[in-house]
Amino acid sequence: MHVLRVVARTAVALVSAATLVATGVGWSLQRQVTAAIVTSNAVAPAVPVQPGQAFTALLVGLDARTDASGNPLPTATLDALHVGPDDGQLHTDTMILLHVPADPGAPAVAISIPRDSYVPIAGDRGTHKINSAYGRAFDDQQKTLTAQGVTGAALDQQSREAGRAATIATVEALTGVQIDHYAEINFAGFVDLTATLGGVPVCLNQAVSDSYSGIDLPAGPQTVNGTTALAFVRQRHGLDGGDLDRVARQQAFIAGLTTRLRSTGALTDPAKLAQLVDVASRYVVIDSGWDLDQAVAQMARLAGDNLTFYTIPTGRPDLRTPYDGVAVQIDKAAVQEFVGGLVSGVVPTAPPVQIEPAGNPAPTSAAAPTTTAAPTTAPRVISADGVPCVN
Repeated sequence: MHVLRVVARTAVALVSAATLVATGVGWSLQRQVTAAIVTSNAVAPAVPVQPGQAFTALLVGLDARTDASGNPLPTATLDALHVGPDDGQLHTDTMILLHVPADPGAPAVAISIPRDSYVPIAGDRGTHKINSAYGRAFDDQQKTLTAQGVTGAALDQQSREAGRAATIATVEALTGVQIDHYAEINFAGFVDLTATLGGVPVCLNQAVSDSYSGIDLPAGPQTVNGTTALAFVRQRHGLDGGDLDRVARQQAFIAGLTTRLRSTGALTDPAKLAQLVDVASRYVVIDSGWDLDQAVAQMARLAGDNLTFYTIPTGRPDLRTPYDGVAVQIDKAAVQEFVGGLVSGVVPTAPPVQIEPAGNPAPTSAAAPTTTAAPTTAPRVISADGVPCVN
C-alpha cells in the first residue's frame, strides 16, 4: 500500500506518464503482462536502467488522429475532441523530461519544453519549432520507404519510429541530457484516461472561453473531464502567455491528477485498473526497454511530494521566423545549464531577466530569423502537491 500511495503522489507531468504509472501498478499487482501495448525501439542505445539507478524519460503528447497502432480515429471522436481536420502532420504538442535521481530521498523534476521552441531539428533538418521534429522525420522516412515499395502498417510503423527517434535526438541536443525512456499518448487516450478517473480537479484564475479548443469554464476550482479536460490543457488562444501559459496548464493539470489518484484510491480499484490497462493498450506507446514492473519500482523510490515542475528558460515568445510563423526564442546554452543543474540536483534560482530590445523587425533573409537579444523568462515552478490556480 505504501508503494501505491507513493506512486499516486508522484505521477509525472503528462497524462501519458500518469497512465504508465497507473497501469504499471495494475500489471504489477495482478502479475499481468499484455502483448497489446505498443512499444518503440527509438531509444538508443537501449541500456536497461535498473531499480536504484537514476533515469530520464521523455514524455510526449502527440497531436495524432490515430490510435497507438496507427488506426484512424472515428470522425465522431475527432469532432468531439475539437482537434480540427487531419492535415497529415504529426506534432508533439507536449514534451516533458522527467528525471528521477538515484537517491531515493532526492527530489524528482519534470521539465516542460514549450512546443513552439525554435531549435535545430535532428537529422540536419534546419531550425524549426520543436514540435515539428516528429512530423518532419515521419514524412522523410515515409517518402524513402514508399520509394522502396513499403506500404500499409509497416510503412506507418517505421515512419513513426523515425519521428520518435528524431524527437528524442532533438531534445537530447537541446538539453544536453541523455534520454533513457520514452512514453507517448494521443488525444483520445488523454480523454479516455480522465473519463476513467471520473475527472480531474483544476483551478482557474478567471473564466475562459475559446472556440479553437472548445473550452468554456468559469473561474475558480472545478473538475474537468473527457473533452473538457483536453480543452483545458490545449488552450492557448486568448491566453496572455500563449504557449507558456499552456505549459502551466499542463503542469497544474497533473498536479490535480495526482490529487485525484490519492483521493479516490483509483490504483487499488480492480475495475479502474482494468480500464486503465485498456486505455494504455489502445493509446499509449512506451519504449521496449521500459519494463512496467521495473517502472513501478523506480517510481516507488520517490518520496511522497518530491516532484516539482519546471519550464526551460525561454527568450521572446513572439520571435518571427522565415517559414514557421511566430515561435518561442531559445538560448541553447541557457537551456543546457538550467536542465543540467536540475538533473544534477541543483535547484535553480530565477534566470536573469534582461531588458527586451525595442522592436523585432521581420527577417530580411529566408536563411535565418530575427536574431536580436531576447529576455530570459523566469519559469514558474509548480509542485505536484495540491491544485494550483492558473490562467
